[in-house]
Amino acid sequence: MKKYVYSVLIIITCFLSCNTQPHKADFSSSPVTSPEASIAKMQVEEGFEVKLVAAEPLVTAPVALEFDSKGRMWVVEMNGFMPDTSGTGDNIPNGKIVILEDKNKDGVADERKVFLDSLVLPRAICLIENGILVAEPPNLWFYEINNDKPGKKILVDDKFSEGGSVEHQPNGLLRAMDNWIYNAKSGRRYRKNGDKWMIDNTSFRGQWGISQDNYGRLYYNNNSVNLLGDYFTPGIEAINKNQHNVAGFDENLVPDNRVYPARPTPGVNRGYMPGILDSGQRLVEFTAACGPVIYRGDLFGKEYELNAFVAEPSANLIKRNILNENGFITSGRQAYQGREFLSSVDERFRPVNLYNGPDGALYVVDMYRGILQDKVFITPYLRNQVAIRKLTQPLNYGRIYKIVPKNKRSKEIVLPDDPLQLVKLLESGNGWVRDKAQQMLIDGKFTGAVPALQKAIKETDKPLLVIHALWTLEGLGALRTEDVVALLKEPAWPIRMQALSVLPSVMNKANSKQYLAILEELLDQNDTLAAPYIAFIAHAIRSDDKEAEEKLLEKVVKKYPGNRFVADAVISNLQDREELFSKKMLAFAPNPGLAINRELLQITSNKKMFREGRDPEALNKEFPKGMAIFYATCKTCHGPDGNGIKSLAPPLNQSEWVTGDKDKLISILLFGLTGPVKVNGYSYKTPEINGDMPGIGFNKDIRNEDIAQLLSFIRKSWQNNAGNINAEDVEKIRQKLKDRQKAFTTEELK
Repeated sequence: MKKYVYSVLIIITCFLSCNTQPHKADFSSSPVTSPEASIAKMQVEEGFEVKLVAAEPLVTAPVALEFDSKGRMWVVEMNGFMPDTSGTGDNIPNGKIVILEDKNKDGVADERKVFLDSLVLPRAICLIENGILVAEPPNLWFYEINNDKPGKKILVDDKFSEGGSVEHQPNGLLRAMDNWIYNAKSGRRYRKNGDKWMIDNTSFRGQWGISQDNYGRLYYNNNSVNLLGDYFTPGIEAINKNQHNVAGFDENLVPDNRVYPARPTPGVNRGYMPGILDSGQRLVEFTAACGPVIYRGDLFGKEYELNAFVAEPSANLIKRNILNENGFITSGRQAYQGREFLSSVDERFRPVNLYNGPDGALYVVDMYRGILQDKVFITPYLRNQVAIRKLTQPLNYGRIYKIVPKNKRSKEIVLPDDPLQLVKLLESGNGWVRDKAQQMLIDGKFTGAVPALQKAIKETDKPLLVIHALWTLEGLGALRTEDVVALLKEPAWPIRMQALSVLPSVMNKANSKQYLAILEELLDQNDTLAAPYIAFIAHAIRSDDKEAEEKLLEKVVKKYPGNRFVADAVISNLQDREELFSKKMLAFAPNPGLAINRELLQITSNKKMFREGRDPEALNKEFPKGMAIFYATCKTCHGPDGNGIKSLAPPLNQSEWVTGDKDKLISILLFGLTGPVKVNGYSYKTPEINGDMPGIGFNKDIRNEDIAQLLSFIRKSWQNNAGNINAEDVEKIRQKLKDRQKAFTTEELK
């Protein structure tokens, strides 16, 4: 009997160990599986299930999608991405925009229409009015739609993307609540005004994917940071080109970047480095975070309100974060420790974008591809991983899934054309429905709905209805001063916040004095939530009354001199007036430690350094190729002024790594740098910056002469004044380190 019990225990122990800690041999290959088999390899949160919506051959290599008012999916196919580890043929025009429809209403798409083909690496779309925006770098195009076929083609922006690799080019085209279209990895926004397109500067945000919450605030991330976002609505942001980091924008909302893959994940670009993988060969922290979405559906339940989902394709998982609000400050935490909302043991499962759907479900765009890293940064280590598990082929796969609760049935949504019914839908519990109803009212120019919208903004017990009605009126050009004034006096902060946010759009000479009186009244009432908004929008008064704007700024900063949000908001109005305002502040608040004085001193110091910097025109003549490479590639992380970008990269300006030993600098550019780096005595590390700077030395197509020009340009730009680097210097280091396969750490370089 004892022998029998002992044998059973051995069998049970073996079973548990085999199922909880798989041997490496179990994952020695990564074969293509059917969509059904791939779903079976997923572990999703209890109470939920994953359903197939579309798969090959109906869709291949999907990277983005948008639903139209009929519930059809318009999908971007990036078929040319990385045909092999060298990216051979990635410039072939084989990208497409396709329309997928479920004709028999069984929940799975069964019809495919090719709307556009012959595109080179397209990455984003946006349906608007009678057409569609298509991002095909370097251009942003608008195509009219005629019976699901492209009509007139209009160039909206020929500088939508200026160089850089696929993973470092603008994408997103999110049509936000404020009726502007925003992108990740970009500092531009777009809006259609009649037959003309408006292009405006905005905060630079994220890397791949962008989303909004119920109040129109934007969320994004970069590849090593879980979730970034803005405390404030986008229309009131900083407009001072001398100001770099603005408090309340690009905030790290969920500092915990730990991930919990369901399988060993050695196939990540830096998998050879200590700390990247754990003892079980699983990724430790995000390395390809992308496609964030704030869940806004009405299907999951109240506990999923203000939840942020983030895709991690290199670890084959989707993370859930729970966000909380305290005033205008948003912060969050991971929903689970030791597990994920969804994880898969299928290495080819590559979730690259997430979306809210018309039915309240969470939609997952799965590129279903072996190679994930762009050719510019792929390491020999990763090439080997791809070869071991034969991940290069095949390329003609792709899936779209939706995640739904098991016991709830999602319904197909088709929006009506009737404007009064659309107004009613502005109070829907589903954020996608509210957004689409607002857009349809504006796109259809349904001015006949204005009385119903004016009535809706008075129903202040329904804040979401009020907010969408407000922005719909703004989009129709029908927002009245009395409507906004009434909402500015509302006790509910979300409504008051939107009324403040709309002011730059509606303020003019005729009503500015009326609005100014309300703003001063809010300050007198100690409305601390409104204070940064008031400071941000003061510039809207300046064109009509400079003196009134200056008095308002002085009033808000005198009331909140130590508040960093107010300080940065005030400074956003002061382009090229910073020194004069600084003298005023020091006259009544001489404490240099106050936020306003500290920030002004930093900006005036930076401006002085810039004036004393090198002449960019002379540098362009001396290093034309180097300057072109810098602005195409390096600028997106290190900034055009070389002073670095928050959450991305440290400064190059006055960096000892740039102006010091040229062999070390060449080594960094060729093979990359990982981990913390100290610049001018300050230690930069994640999440303040991206923990990895990828090298380009593994790409044999980049010539020594080009690298030499780039580094010489950087060493002589801004306040840098170091010696030139020539092609022979680069070749010497390339030969010396020809067998190296990993990035450097600062300790190694020392």
